Amino acid sequence: MRLGLHALGIGAGAHREVLDAVARAAETSGFATLWSGEHVVMVDRSESRYPYASDGQIAVPAAADWLDPLVGLSFVAAATRRIELATGVLLVPEHNPVVLAKQVASLDALSGGRLTLGVGVGWSREEFAALGVPFERRGQRAAEYVAAMRVLWRADVASFAGEFVAFENVRVNPKPVRDRRIPVILGGNSDAALRRVVTWGDGWYGFNLAGVEAVRERLAALRELCRESGRDIRELRLAVALQGGEPGDARALAELGVGELVLVDTPPEDPHAATDWVGALARRWDSARA
Repeated sequence: MRLGLHALGIGAGAHREVLDAVARAAETSGFATLWSGEHVVMVDRSESRYPYASDGQIAVPAAADWLDPLVGLSFVAAATRRIELATGVLLVPEHNPVVLAKQVASLDALSGGRLTLGVGVGWSREEFAALGVPFERRGQRAAEYVAAMRVLWRADVASFAGEFVAFENVRVNPKPVRDRRIPVILGGNSDAALRRVVTWGDGWYGFNLAGVEAVRERLAALRELCRESGRDIRELRLAVALQGGEPGDARALAELGVGELVLVDTPPEDPHAATDWVGALARRWDSARA
């Protein structure tokens, strides 16, 4: 079982000294991946329901610092040498896919091929409105954008003709390090999100699930979708983050086929304390790596 840490980019985790300290300590302590999520804008009073909390409210204060994950992870890449990097998640339909393909490939190249692109379709109507992007059909837009980015990463001279994006005979460099591919894993816990995983994803990031039984139920649904589509679930990278959770949960998750348990937490504001904080997390969850 691999351990991931989703602790950078927000609040104290957006401060440069803390970011560096957490990244270096996580690499030294044996964490497999550092995750960072995205919201371009927040609003003080949202009428949109946050899907990862029972009360429908996101716990992050609207006034908190929230780094762009690609910028933040570029600093993480510079501070480390081996630990993997992942967006968890980047809201693809809010971006220009040609620009995004270049940004993502640039980070992958500069990090030596350490990047996984975790993507989502978004839940905040207010955010989409602020960016001038239609909220409706965002799932279809995300699928097409990722398909277009994969063409840009793969082809020396790329063309694509879709409903939401089109280009002809363009070059976008650099290319991703690993065979011109970047793994794309889908966030989201809904049936629609799982269908996207099976249809065009390289994996699933289940976020803030309410314990092992919730993971078991979602994985059963994912396996059934794989069976219906003729896809082998063993092809997928499976990472989950739990609400709460105990180190003993790791064994049960591994038996379910989960490859990475992601710890979601907030580091202290003192970078020296942040180093100790990461070490304490690693020691507490050491059994998860058995």
